[in-house]
Amino acid sequence: MTKSGSGITVLYSMVGGQGTIRCVVPCILLLRPLHNDGMKTGRSDAGKRKERMMLEVEHLSYDIHEEGRQSEILSDISFSVEDGEMLVITGPNGGGKSTLAKLLMGIYTQTGGTIKLDGKDITGFSIDERAKAGMGFAFQQPPRFKGMTVRRLLHLAAGRTLSEDECCNLLSSVGLCAREYIDREADATLSGGEMKRIEIATVLAAHHAICIFDEPEAGIDLWSFSMLVKRFEQIHKEKKESLILISHQERIIRMADRIMVISDGQIESIGKAEEIMPQLFGTEVENCVCRQQKGGDLCGAE
Repeated sequence: MTKSGSGITVLYSMVGGQGTIRCVVPCILLLRPLHNDGMKTGRSDAGKRKERMMLEVEHLSYDIHEEGRQSEILSDISFSVEDGEMLVITGPNGGGKSTLAKLLMGIYTQTGGTIKLDGKDITGFSIDERAKAGMGFAFQQPPRFKGMTVRRLLHLAAGRTLSEDECCNLLSSVGLCAREYIDREADATLSGGEMKRIEIATVLAAHHAICIFDEPEAGIDLWSFSMLVKRFEQIHKEKKESLILISHQERIIRMADRIMVISDGQIESIGKAEEIMPQLFGTEVENCVCRQQKGGDLCGAE
């Protein structure tokens, strides 16, 4: 481990250099955002916020080659996210939502198109460069770090040593008790739901220009989900960070400023929440007791 190594290289060495890309990539969550070269943190005056685009995506496409054939996964995706805005991306499974998130974070490399963060072209940026520029990311299926405690992960994510109370607040915000988890290793002894919540806590430990959460509700119980929703509501109310949430959950979808529906690798519709909601749930959704009892899951709706 050397001072000249990137944040990813340093942490990769710390965890023993084992694993695949999923073991290395999550280190982006542990890099404290550096807002250099004119990059902002998203804390502009309220009067200026509506005129400023935090994220601009233009004509993004992604192809893969398998067995000599080329398959188009995403085609001509264009959208923007304003400073402080919450955009919820939804749509059928396999439509390309998670692929889009990984393209935004630089985990996958786009076939065509451009990505701008706060006016700066980051299309050619590496994963850690995007993290340093102010992008945060939470995986749908979090990795594990053998030999590293939850406390250490939170310290690295925040870029400083956190107090016991700060760690407790972060873990409590995702439905975990600090006393039970803070000194446990983030390894295979934790369930998928526990790791999901710990990963989200690491993202919340630092301020970002924009955060991307890929199905944050996956693998957590209803009580923890309610706490998580309240946390998202707080972030959105403060308008300090832009949010992209990929979700099928009606309760999360209803929080959005705008909704984007992706199907078969293309944008099916995008607009203000009040415009898109009737397309997703129908005009009588407010009084649909049946769907509320089922947890409001879009995928479960008939």
